[in-house]
This record gives sequence, C-alpha cells and structure tokens, in this order.
Amino acid sequence: MEQKEQIRNGLQFIVTGLSQQADGHDIQSRVFASQGFSKLAEKYAEHATEERGYVNQIVDRMIDLGFKVENSNKVCTPVIEDPVEWIKYDLDVSVKGLAGLKELAEACRDDYATYDILREYYKDEEEDMFWGEAQLELISKIGVQTWLVQQL
Repeated sequence: MEQKEQIRNGLQFIVTGLSQQADGHDIQSRVFASQGFSKLAEKYAEHATEERGYVNQIVDRMIDLGFKVENSNKVCTPVIEDPVEWIKYDLDVSVKGLAGLKELAEACRDDYATYDILREYYKDEEEDMFWGEAQLELISKIGVQTWLVQQL
C-alpha cells in the first residue's frame, strides 16, 4: 500500500474509532453519574471532550492534506455498568489502540504536522493506559468497595 494511502486510511480509522470512543465515554460518564460515582463521571466526560478535540484536529489535518473524510459506520461497543469492569475494558482498548497508533505515527514521521498531532494523541492515550493500570492496582490493594467510595 502506498504510504499516502496508508496515512489516509490510518487517520480515517482514528476519526471513526475515536469519535465512537468519545460517544462511549460520554455515555459511560452518564451511567456513572446515575450511580453516584461523580469522580468517574467527571473523568469520562472530560475524556470525551478531549477525544472530540483530537477528532477535530485529525479531520482538519485530513482536509489540509486533501484527503476525503468520511463519517463511517461505527462498531457497536458495550456500555458497562460495573465501574471496575469498565476500567478493565477501557484499559484493553487503550493497549490495543496504542500499538496501531504507534505504527501510524512512524509512517507520518516526515509529515511533521500530522506526526505532532499523533504524538500528542499517543501521549494522551498512554496516560489513560497508565491511569487504568494504576486504578486496577489500587483496587487490588485497597479493595473494590474502598475504591468505589473514592469515586463518589
């Protein structure tokens, strides 16, 4: 596959997947708020806003590069009511996403503007991954109930 096509497809994949992920985080935020977990609700509402910002940056960059942007069909993703199970699921999404994102960023190394956007997005996703790992470790040390109380 030609590098330009690889970059276009990779950016489109992020636009589609990340817009879905932003919607998912917004939904999860509302689920957690309804359960009284205001700290988790706030975290995921803010996360959805950040993700929409990255989607906008990538769409703008695709337009700058002359790529056709699509509002592609999105895959159904779960809404998980158990906060711990959600953290596990979201961590898995981050781990898998970082691998593909790293490959795409490497393909964009000579396109500094695109590379910078992807690098910042990578750092944000990596931070999310570290947060998820830290939460699961904390849960294993202090117990689920104590951790849940901290999320009120």
